[in-house]
Amino acid sequence: MATPSTAGIRSPELTDKIIVYFVEHGIQILTAIVLLGIGVVISRWVGNILKRWLTKRAFDEPVSTLIVRAVRLLIVAFIGIMALGQMGIQITPLIAGIGVAGVGASLAMQGLLSNLVAGLTIIFTKPYTVGEYIEVLGVYGQVTDISLFSTTLLHMDNSRVIVPNRKIVGEILHNYGRIRQLNLAVGIAYGSNTALALETVGAVLRQNPRVLKEPAPVLGISELGASAITLAIRPWVSVEDFVVAQAEVYQSVLARFSETKIEIPGPRTVVRILNNP
Repeated sequence: MATPSTAGIRSPELTDKIIVYFVEHGIQILTAIVLLGIGVVISRWVGNILKRWLTKRAFDEPVSTLIVRAVRLLIVAFIGIMALGQMGIQITPLIAGIGVAGVGASLAMQGLLSNLVAGLTIIFTKPYTVGEYIEVLGVYGQVTDISLFSTTLLHMDNSRVIVPNRKIVGEILHNYGRIRQLNLAVGIAYGSNTALALETVGAVLRQNPRVLKEPAPVLGISELGASAITLAIRPWVSVEDFVVAQAEVYQSVLARFSETKIEIPGPRTVVRILNNP
């Protein structure tokens, strides 16, 4: 344990050394600070130029963001090492220490690193892109963001699902793309004018602005049930219009069937009594 007199001696010595260091290396320290500031400015300038260039080349947003951030980080790191050298700090032991620390950190963050590798795989292989509708691992939704560590899916009720990227890579993925096909069904009574009913439904689909002209809607008879003829109505719509278009088509079909006197029957049971006196 240091005596009060010893501590009193060491403290002024340490202060003197710090003062001497700043006096002897003041110009180098100032140069390093200026150099680091210039490096930050250069990294932003190069990043903005690179961002515009990638946008013109129609690169995906996640890929562009990743490349720009990596370039900015490399520029700042390179100039930061130069700045440390200007301050009289030995760079070689520092780099070796960073390497050892990096190995230890990688072992402690295996989950994060696996997400990072999976994110890079998704970004460059593009099994899906932002705006597409996917289903994987029992979850589904429209892709709104692809980051290095996770993918964000948007449900129809505006809730969001955050899926770690390592859970996606290597799994069976259903990519619906940017359009989806509605699977609607309407029953009409036996004896109804089937041709008129199909033409009425076709007119409803043509008049709805949410229904896509290409691919063409699928329309026909799907089932001859116990009490009704079932019409299959399968138009294509954008992912964003999936729920709204379904409600609009059903409402319009109901109104047009009412105008044209096409009956939509309820469940019916025919009872025959035999051997009745």
